[in-house]
Amino acid sequence: MKKPSVYLAGPITGLSYKGTTDWRNDVKQQLSPEIDAFSPMRAKYYLLGKTTIADTHDDHVLSTQRGIYTRDMNDCRNRDALFVNLLGAEKVSIGTVMEIAWGAAFNKPIIVIMEKQGNIHEHAMLREACPIRVETIEEAVEVTRALLLP
Repeated sequence: MKKPSVYLAGPITGLSYKGTTDWRNDVKQQLSPEIDAFSPMRAKYYLLGKTTIADTHDDHVLSTQRGIYTRDMNDCRNRDALFVNLLGAEKVSIGTVMEIAWGAAFNKPIIVIMEKQGNIHEHAMLREACPIRVETIEEAVEVTRALLLP
C-alpha cells in the first residue's frame, strides 16, 4: 500500500538555504516513516551555503522559473495534503500563495501555520483556502497525522 504524502510549502526567496531546509527536515523526521514529506528544496544541494536564495537560479534546470513552477505544481497535484509554514514571514511569499491556490484547486487539505495575528499573509482569500490553521509546527504535524493516517 502506498504511503500518504504531504508537500512542505513555505517561503524560500530571500532566505538562506538553512532557513528554508531546517524546518522542513525537522517536519520530515517527525512525520516519518508513516508519511512521505516532499520539499521543494529536494535535490537542490547546489544552493547549500547560500545566504540569500533568489527566486530563480537559471544555471540549474530545477531552479529555473519553468522548473520551479512545473515541479511545485506537480507536487501540489500529487501529494495528499499541503503543510504550509508561514510563521515569521517578513514578506509575502508569492510562490507559497500559488501553491496554496493549486492545493485548493486540486481539493487537497491544507494545513497552514501562522501567528494568530500580524502575519503578512493575513488575507480573506488565504483564510478561505486554508480552513485548517494552527499556530505551531507541532500542532500542524499532529493534524497532518490525524488527516492522513488511519
